[in-house]
Amino acid sequence: MNVRVRLFAILRERAGRDAVEVELEDGATVADALRELARLPGLEEPIARMPVRMAVNREYADAGTRLGPEDELALIPPISGGAAAVHAAVSEEPLDANELQRRVADPGAGAIVCFQGVTREVARLDYEAYREMAERRIATILAECVERHGLLGAAAEHRVGAVPLGEPAVVVAVSAGHREEAFAGAREAIDRIKAEAPIWKREVEADGEERWVEGAAAPEPEVSS
Repeated sequence: MNVRVRLFAILRERAGRDAVEVELEDGATVADALRELARLPGLEEPIARMPVRMAVNREYADAGTRLGPEDELALIPPISGGAAAVHAAVSEEPLDANELQRRVADPGAGAIVCFQGVTREVARLDYEAYREMAERRIATILAECVERHGLLGAAAEHRVGAVPLGEPAVVVAVSAGHREEAFAGAREAIDRIKAEAPIWKREVEADGEERWVEGAAAPEPEVSS
């Protein structure tokens, strides 16, 4: 079977395109796909050097996951996420922290915590995302934070494209009955979004020098016992 694999960030640049196709046997696994991808021009070196992961239908998959011709596949380089209201978005538009705070406002809230991650030290940061998967992952993270910390609302938005010095690249807002739950929920949400959402950043200096920011390997999927 012939499968199409989406590429992002440094992998896209090395391959010179945003997707590649590989020929696999019926019943092939993620491990088989990775072996074939490592043979393609431009991908052999980064795949050998970096802890890449495969996403299947917008979820991280392990090496033994079997693939089908209709699956949506993506190669993920290291990354530079109840009944309560949950909002997640990835957008090219400037972020509005006040709007996110309004989204999580609740009559029962005794605390609203808002975190903004802003660009510093460089002229700008260029962000790239596997947008559909990133929004889904962020929404999952927020829902889990709501359940774990008893939040009344949770919202997060991440910007893509060019983010100038001093402007927010990510905003997280949560509400809860008490400040302890609100602080804990906001901290877990931003930490997990930075670790789990497939979003990459490239630093651009005032003189035009650019470099992709090294990140951590994408998380391993949970295995059911």
